[in-house]
Amino acid sequence: MAKILIVEDDKFLRELVVQKLKEEGYEVSEAVDGEEGVKKIKEEKPDLVLLDIILPGMDGFEALKRIKEDAAISAVPVIILSNLGQQEDVDKAAQLGAVDYMIKAHFTPSEIVAKIRETLK
Repeated sequence: MAKILIVEDDKFLRELVVQKLKEEGYEVSEAVDGEEGVKKIKEEKPDLVLLDIILPGMDGFEALKRIKEDAAISAVPVIILSNLGQQEDVDKAAQLGAVDYMIKAHFTPSEIVAKIRETLK
């Protein structure tokens, strides 16, 4: 089964998504900031990363940039899951290599799982 890394500092949301992913049979790993996220991607080589933008320390854009610049992990698909919904943020994420961009308020955990499933096909 696919392994998902969720990089999210909001404990409530992170636990909600983690629980949903586990129910669906995914292996799940967590990180609470960008730096830990990049480190875990290198160590664990997940099949997909859910990445928040607003994180303590290194933000999601910087984390995404580092992931895509590292040949060992650049192929790992990254879906941005953020409250930032402005077009410039969506465009920036796409330019940096995110496969998709989901605005937290617009999606339920079930819809997030459906998006992950679709991306991993």
